[in-house]
Amino acid sequence: MIAAFAFYLFAIIVVLSGAMTIAARNPVHSVLWLILAFFNAAGLFLTLGAEFIAMLLVIVYVGAVAVLFLFVVMMLDVDFAELRAGVAKYWPFATVLAIVLLAEIGGAILAWTNGGLVPVRAAPVAKAVPNIEALGAVLYTRYLYIFEGAGLVLLVAMVGAIVLTHRRRGDVKPQNISAQVRRRPEDAVVNMDPGVGQGVSL
Repeated sequence: MIAAFAFYLFAIIVVLSGAMTIAARNPVHSVLWLILAFFNAAGLFLTLGAEFIAMLLVIVYVGAVAVLFLFVVMMLDVDFAELRAGVAKYWPFATVLAIVLLAEIGGAILAWTNGGLVPVRAAPVAKAVPNIEALGAVLYTRYLYIFEGAGLVLLVAMVGAIVLTHRRRGDVKPQNISAQVRRRPEDAVVNMDPGVGQGVSL
């Protein structure tokens, strides 16, 4: 009874938060509604016993992606009125896409009710083994090289982003740390005694 109540509570809040994310006029409010949807989706995964995916939602999506969206929206001077002006011409495409997504969801529900979503060859996991332990055992044994390859790809992407950010540009004056350290106080401060009515020549 408590599990069913928690499921419907989280599910209703997720649906309402998703609708408010789209319907909110203020983009900051949209991001806050999105964060609420992520938290409640994590609660849904907890009720299903998938605590690892729930923690991923909170740490990755709420802690990184949603906060990044929030800072970008708040710090950038984006003219949202101009962005909303061109939304009307995309309504036909959005309607077709919504119909396709609803059809896919309906097909998934039918397959789930008929028992078609669980493959026959799926290896059962013992109830005594926690979810995270079972996932880690598979990830670091059978899919170890794929996991390390994904980490290598992310490392290359991070290094590439750093290299592109710190490339040499001609229109920017770089900071010379050694020249600043070698600079003496008498070179930095010059005492001037201009006469009356005379300016200071630099």
